Amino acid sequence: MPVPVYLFTGFLESGKTSLIKETFMDEGFYEGEKTVLVICEDGVEKYEESFVKEYNMYVVTCDKKEALNDVLFDKIEYFYHPDRVMIEYNGTWSVTDLLNVQLPHNWVYAQIIATVDASTFSLYMNAMRSVMYEQLLHAELIICNRCDETTKKSMLRGNIKAINKAAQIVYEHRDGTVSTAQEEPLPFSIDSDYLEISDDDYGLWYIDFMDKPELYDGKTIKVKGEVLRLGDVGANAFVLGRFAMVCCADDTSMVALLCEGKQAKELKLNDWVEVTAYVHVERDSNGDLMPVLAIKELQKVEALEDPLVYFN
Repeated sequence: MPVPVYLFTGFLESGKTSLIKETFMDEGFYEGEKTVLVICEDGVEKYEESFVKEYNMYVVTCDKKEALNDVLFDKIEYFYHPDRVMIEYNGTWSVTDLLNVQLPHNWVYAQIIATVDASTFSLYMNAMRSVMYEQLLHAELIICNRCDETTKKSMLRGNIKAINKAAQIVYEHRDGTVSTAQEEPLPFSIDSDYLEISDDDYGLWYIDFMDKPELYDGKTIKVKGEVLRLGDVGANAFVLGRFAMVCCADDTSMVALLCEGKQAKELKLNDWVEVTAYVHVERDSNGDLMPVLAIKELQKVEALEDPLVYFN
């Protein structure tokens, strides 16, 4: 039988221990299975001896990154024969490095969950973006906890989606309840058939546009960006967009869209343009919805003084 491995990532004191405890106490998760819990950091929240016994748990501590290797995993399999493994990862270690470690033949990653402290997210993203990037990059589920009425969910979502487009995001209040209002209203009306996107709103608009393209199908958009690809996407097509910083100043991600129109022949790479375009949604080669901008009007403009995209 495969042994599921649950990996909990997140920066220091982001709530990983509390989440693991809540997971075990959730009805239906624990049915007597033998669990090995690998702890890679010593946080404020602890696992009480009574909790460990109640849930048939064996705790293995690993405080050195180089010690979390295939030899350790093989020893755990040999000595404990676990029904499942849970790893509370160190918030400053590379998750990519861990995923490159060979697991025992019958172990398989079942889920990667990241926790985010909403109250400190902006501070840590500004000060330690590369560390936060590693904690979020591979997660399938990202839980933004400690939310309150001051939490800017659009900022959280924009920054997270720039790093990990596929992640599911959940917002949790300080009392543990899940927020029903997933994001605050966008700075423009999605109900309008004509949307003029300001330079500052480009990031928030782009994330929503790519997440829910069907809501924009048939609308007209006015937006400004740089010509990032030309020629290899078709004779009458080009890629319009900007760049968002995801890991560090030297690591940016293209947040761009395919545009179609005869005006493409008048352009060259790195031109800055403002387009008014009709949105139509197609299926890409994988069968996923892809919005395309059919150009109605186009004019060349001056490049932005700060062309990077932000999700404030």
